[in-house]
Amino acid sequence: MTKLPFYEKVGYAMGDAAANLVWRGALAYLAVFYTDTFGLTAAAAAMLFLVVRLSDGVTDIVMGMIADRTNTRWGKFRPWILWSTPVLGLFMVLCFTTPNFSDNGKLVYAYFTYIGLTLAYTLNNVPYSALMGVMTDSDTERTSLSGFRFAGAFLGGLLVMGFLPELVAYFGNGNDAQGYQYTMYVFASLLIALMVITFATTKERVEAPIDPNSNLKTELWDLTKNLPFIILPLLSITLFFYYREIYSGIFFVVVMTAMALVIKKLINNTPENMTGTQRDMVDLLTNKPWLILLAMGFLTMMFNGIKYGVIAYYFKYYVGDELMAGQYFIALLVVSILGALATEHLSKWLGKKKVFIISLILSGLLTGAFYWIPQGNITAIFVLGCSAEFFAAMMPTLFFTMLGDSADYSEWKNKRRATGLIYSAGTFVQKTGGGFAGALVLVVLASYGYNGMDVSTIDQSLPGMQLLMSWIPASFAFIAAGLMVLYPLTSQQNALIGSELMRRRIEN
Repeated sequence: MTKLPFYEKVGYAMGDAAANLVWRGALAYLAVFYTDTFGLTAAAAAMLFLVVRLSDGVTDIVMGMIADRTNTRWGKFRPWILWSTPVLGLFMVLCFTTPNFSDNGKLVYAYFTYIGLTLAYTLNNVPYSALMGVMTDSDTERTSLSGFRFAGAFLGGLLVMGFLPELVAYFGNGNDAQGYQYTMYVFASLLIALMVITFATTKERVEAPIDPNSNLKTELWDLTKNLPFIILPLLSITLFFYYREIYSGIFFVVVMTAMALVIKKLINNTPENMTGTQRDMVDLLTNKPWLILLAMGFLTMMFNGIKYGVIAYYFKYYVGDELMAGQYFIALLVVSILGALATEHLSKWLGKKKVFIISLILSGLLTGAFYWIPQGNITAIFVLGCSAEFFAAMMPTLFFTMLGDSADYSEWKNKRRATGLIYSAGTFVQKTGGGFAGALVLVVLASYGYNGMDVSTIDQSLPGMQLLMSWIPASFAFIAAGLMVLYPLTSQQNALIGSELMRRRIEN
């Protein structure tokens, strides 16, 4: 079992610090930027967040396949981190740029730049996430590496969410549009520097079994023929989520029923009658740990995404101090670093599954308690928020290390390994959860009549903000805790699978 040096863990963590200059910034501030600075309506911004996730449903899977089949002297995944970084920095700046367009022109520009940002993020983050699965063959080292990764992630988030309001005020000098753009110049430059560190300090060690019949061009063509089976479920969920009426409900039921029949037929097929792409999909669809983790990734991202997505609104209107949101973000992210680093030790003591369940229940209860905080009680907000965040920080840390366990399980069971595809699905559900979380925040605010350009609508929307900080996200945590009970892999099973895979690799 490979033990990773300390410098490599830190170097890997710098990559997620860089990624979260984008991810945490977009998740926490893009919605309020669109409605309060760029001038989009809450309803239009909500639809934007949802539509963009349809493209992610395809690009993440394609990127996972491409990364799995990339072979260079630098490895499969590291080159993509290096190549995609300048593009990611560029779209980070463009997303927070405010051109003088008409209302329709602004909406088109928002779609173009936000789709560009998510595509660039896919090119960068899918290989980055999959890199964790091939740096070491030890599940305990992956847990440690994941802890370092998310300590880095929260550090990057701290820089954006903690200091962005002050930097916008400093660079803008009363002009928020200019302030956002100049601030993104700073963050984009830092992003590039950190990603180069990750590329230079990490190494790929685990080599997957090679399928001599695998042909990327053929399999991508096969994937395009099956795109409707990816897009239609996402489209039906999106329409039902946004419109919530009888016709979208019927469409959702019809599509999901058809998908269930297609999946059943595919699973019952013999390997000889399946393409490489179809075999990859069957391997995933029969991988119970991965399926449960897929749902966990969505639910935990809804939980965390809703909380983070409403903070800027909550402090600006419910608390009445917009700049205090930055202080709150700093407090949350400092606690998050501690929570991420504590995950490894708690997992060794209790096991990853039990720690996951405990973190969901405790964080959900503490978040729900926000509902009873009197308006303006800053001490209670900070104490409850930080307490909930300590446990919430364990969720993504555990999620990504357990994806590595599911990749080991798939290789052990099927003698085939698709690390990139497994992790691409993980990043996809997280981004989908983030998109739906951001959209849900805006949908709830719109249902209470919120209009960021009309101050007369603020008072009536305050109860919605209160719910979005409390019981709405907490409900997703409780559902996830119930689902996690069904997760089948134990620490003992992971150790046995790892030993068996090591034996096979030595023999081959």
